[in-house]
Amino acid sequence: MIQFNLLPDVKLEYVKTQRTKHLLTLVSFCVSAAGIAILLLAFVSVDVVQKKSLHDLSGDITKYSAQLKDVKDLDKILTVQNQLSTLTSLHDQKPVTSRLFTYISQLTPGQASLNQLSVDFVGNTLSIGGTAPTLDTVSTYTDTLKNTNYTLEGESKLIPAFNKVVLSAFGRDQAGTTFTISCSFDPAIFNVANNITLRVPTTAGADQTSVFAEGK
Repeated sequence: MIQFNLLPDVKLEYVKTQRTKHLLTLVSFCVSAAGIAILLLAFVSVDVVQKKSLHDLSGDITKYSAQLKDVKDLDKILTVQNQLSTLTSLHDQKPVTSRLFTYISQLTPGQASLNQLSVDFVGNTLSIGGTAPTLDTVSTYTDTLKNTNYTLEGESKLIPAFNKVVLSAFGRDQAGTTFTISCSFDPAIFNVANNITLRVPTTAGADQTSVFAEGK
């Protein structure tokens, strides 16, 4: 069967243009409808859903605030809880006082006896008092403190353990010599976070297990 196109070219172009126009109109309508739908959803979400959520949250805040106000001595409870939360950090900052007696036994010459020991962990100062047979022993003790270093675990660097070492008082009688030595110490040697090793001069002569006069 043979078909003839009896429409002129201008008419064909017009028909195609109309079809394209209708298609574009339809697409534009669909896009506009989708945009309007999205806008409506956003409006509902902001104006309805979020307002309801905020209203519910406000109600919860009012409810729980009223419950907290009914708790007896709430301020005291919160204060105690805050104090408890600081216990761990305070414990970490607490000096290991038990190390003092180990250090003293390493530092004190074998011929010396101690009858007074005062330590200030705030000012990092130490005062040692006792007796010795000779002033040379006291001098050795003083020099030992001046030349004692320490090392941290895993390190070889020598760090002075004591400074400002002073023979603040001494006296002599027939029984021997009395003395008081004052010094400052590096707080790191009592820090719980540090594993300390004292490096005491070999001239210290500290070969006793007890340095206090009562133990002699």
